[in-house]
Amino acid sequence: MHTPPADPSATSAEVYGVESNDPDSRLIDRSKTTPEDLAEIGALMGALGALRDSEEKLSEASLAYMQLGRTDMRALHFLIVTANEGRIATPGAIASQLRITTPSTTKLLDRLERGGHITRTIHPTDRRAFAIEITPETREAAYRTVGAQQAKRFTAAARLSSTERGIVTRFLHDMAAEIDVTGAEWANPPQ
Repeated sequence: MHTPPADPSATSAEVYGVESNDPDSRLIDRSKTTPEDLAEIGALMGALGALRDSEEKLSEASLAYMQLGRTDMRALHFLIVTANEGRIATPGAIASQLRITTPSTTKLLDRLERGGHITRTIHPTDRRAFAIEITPETREAAYRTVGAQQAKRFTAAARLSSTERGIVTRFLHDMAAEIDVTGAEWANPPQ
């Protein structure tokens, strides 16, 4: 059976709509859902899809601009946050934050140091550990680019009322919990 190509003019609500994705109600019982509710939910799912698309484009652009990988960028973000909070970042803290092994952390730090993105010095209170800092040049580049773009999220959140922010926050936490794969057998096959 030939499937026609997707209509490029299809809206996000159509692409993410319940009826488009589950026409036979195999996944979602919508017997008690009105057509208006379905349309609103489809629009909401479309908005989430648009947010994911924007985040992905921003991530790809920042990776290309900084010429770094995702883990590298996550490490640099962590280093910026620890510096902003007046804390000293160590390789162990970076490994824990990024959920990577000690050997992977060593390779990451070697790569970032060779690229001029970080410095390693002896920890001021624990001579057995290193203190890791982002270089001023890399920090400034991150602030000017991805940081400035990410900061616009604050503007969008600030436009909401306190009540609206509470509703959105509750919804996002609820959705994150609903799609969490921690207990899903298919996502965690036996070793």
